[in-house]
Amino acid sequence: MLADQNHPLVRETTTRLTQTETTPRGRFEQLFYFVRDDIQFAFPDDGDFVKASDTIRLGYGQCNTKATLLLALCKTVGIPARIHFSLISKDIQRGFFTGIAYWLMPREISHSWIEVEIDGIWRRIDTFINDLPLFTAAKAEVKRRGWSVGYSIALKDGDASADFNLEHEAFQQMAAVTDDHGTWDDPSTYYKSAKYKNRPDGIRMWFYRHMIGGINRRVERLRYENN
Repeated sequence: MLADQNHPLVRETTTRLTQTETTPRGRFEQLFYFVRDDIQFAFPDDGDFVKASDTIRLGYGQCNTKATLLLALCKTVGIPARIHFSLISKDIQRGFFTGIAYWLMPREISHSWIEVEIDGIWRRIDTFINDLPLFTAAKAEVKRRGWSVGYSIALKDGDASADFNLEHEAFQQMAAVTDDHGTWDDPSTYYKSAKYKNRPDGIRMWFYRHMIGGINRRVERLRYENN
């Protein structure tokens, strides 16, 4: 299980973040901001196959590993949650993945967000994916280049959101989603299915692990040069 909700580090983190909150909404808000900002956006060496507890240790992740973490945190504190998988255009990572790294990516890649039940309503949430400094910088850079998709955001009607907002849906990446793969209890089940598209062969994984340092440096440079 990748969303290892019973791991001591996951449970300790959840307790620390939510111990003063008395409502599911308040608890979820604390978990959301932790995953959005304390877990910075970057690409792990092991791709999607990172346990929630390991993402806490690393302090960074991408859409699928951060969603896995938020799923585990929600389940630990008793908030009904599920992970929703889809395909998304590889253009979402244009600017970070360049040259051969971009060419090696499939045209569509597997992507996820979280759905949580708060006050009896299931709500779709992806605004935790990019930490706020990166989101702000990426949004400005995408607009500067005249793109609608890239640098880990997708603009809809010229905008995207990193806000915590349970009343009105707004997203960071949803505008680039191309197909729906439904909801799953744990990411590991989806990753074993034929729907999963991010399963690299040996040579692609070799290239990924050798190039990911440079890709993460581009992420870091955008985050700090524009803030």
